[in-house]
Amino acid sequence: MNKPAADTPLPGAMPGRTPENAPQPGDFRPLAVAKSLLHATRAGTLATLDRNTGHPFSSLVNVATDADGSPLILVSRLATHTANLERDGRASLLLAETGKGDALAHPRLTVLGTFAPVGDAAEPAIRRRFLARHPKSELYAGFADFSFWRMEVVSAHLNGGFARAADLAAADVLTDADGAEALVDAEEGAIAHMNADHADACRLYATRLLGARDGDWTCVGINPDGIELQRGQEAVWLAFPQRIITPGALRTVLKDLADQARGA
Repeated sequence: MNKPAADTPLPGAMPGRTPENAPQPGDFRPLAVAKSLLHATRAGTLATLDRNTGHPFSSLVNVATDADGSPLILVSRLATHTANLERDGRASLLLAETGKGDALAHPRLTVLGTFAPVGDAAEPAIRRRFLARHPKSELYAGFADFSFWRMEVVSAHLNGGFARAADLAAADVLTDADGAEALVDAEEGAIAHMNADHADACRLYATRLLGARDGDWTCVGINPDGIELQRGQEAVWLAFPQRIITPGALRTVLKDLADQARGA
């Protein structure tokens, strides 16, 4: 992977173009906003480098995340963006929140890094994570020309709306999975248990703690930083109050959040 030199600004950073140490609005939490966009956005703009001329080439892709938050995509060898990635894996993903009014008033995150095909050993877990978020993709995920790719993140740039921006390192947006192997291994079973026996809690997390619309919310992902909830293609991210690395700690925090939601 082509990492920037130590004295080179991170990709997407703007040294000299924005006021140094400019004060941010008091209610702006860039790390929380960035992680929410990363985990709750289901489609994004993929920008690759055209293999013929080097021009930026943008396309729309479905997006999921690995256990540490690294972006995952499922692409066909017949697509231009895949041919570009095969030549040069450097790319960016624009993940934007949509809503009423001016589109530029809503937050968006540009994640920069290098994509590489997922190896055979990791493919089953990546497939499970991706299809949990995009179940309709199962119709073509098994086709010979489709494959999963994973981004190794280098940096990110958050625009949280007018006068709210932040340059972020990979560690700012990704989840530290070191020491959390037991939780990662237990994720699939924990998700199944939540959806089968605690669907009411998932619904309360989404509606009472996050203000989402009422409906049949399900759990589609858990990592040390939080839980992903989904209703159709609408998704939300509920951050944990502290980092969780064991199944036992997960049970405790989910119960505490459910109690908090019921009392809301």
